[in-house]
Amino acid sequence: MAGGWTRDGAVQDQIDDSVADAILAARAGMPTGESETHCVECGEPIPERRRIVLPGVRTCVACQSLRDAKPKASGINRRGSKDSQLR
Repeated sequence: MAGGWTRDGAVQDQIDDSVADAILAARAGMPTGESETHCVECGEPIPERRRIVLPGVRTCVACQSLRDAKPKASGINRRGSKDSQLR
């Protein structure tokens, strides 16, 4: 239920847009092309099955796990600040 000057369903539209943006960002971050045979970070061999399943892979499982554990900022804030809502 929207309020003020917004139409009904505006909140759901924002949620849908956020999900679509996150999917596009994730797809853009996927590796493509020829896979490396050895990890570009530690030099360990990358298993053949990993190279087949993930074309363009550049890191071993251990190094990729460390990368995935680091928090990432989304860069998109559709809610606005409290100050803008008080004006």
